[in-house]
Amino acid sequence: MQQQDNGTMIKRHRKYLFYLIAVFLLGWGFTTYDTAFMGLIVGTITSFYNHLLLYRKVNKFGDTVVNGGKMYSLGTVSRMAAAGLAVFISLRYPEHVNVYFVILGLMTSYIVIFIDFMIQSKQQTNV
Repeated sequence: MQQQDNGTMIKRHRKYLFYLIAVFLLGWGFTTYDTAFMGLIVGTITSFYNHLLLYRKVNKFGDTVVNGGKMYSLGTVSRMAAAGLAVFISLRYPEHVNVYFVILGLMTSYIVIFIDFMIQSKQQTNV
């Protein structure tokens, strides 16, 4: 399988996550499950932020290694703090945000990455 440019991959992931957030916003606005959808929105936005942060850190890491420098962190603490903040918000406002759906929303970028990988690998084998 051919290696893809990270820029095109992150653009696809961004598009998929924006579509998911739009669907969750529609669910929040038009259904009676507003706390569940708000949890998905908070979790997915945090997951999207963490995905972009990791993408930037990995690119910076690659550039640093190529130039012979050293980099000590990929932003793990920042990403954990963002996830902790999302869970804290859901625990602080349980009448508006469901904690279980926040946790599910935090996993959405990994689900998107997995589905995108499956689609791209299928397209590579069909070519």
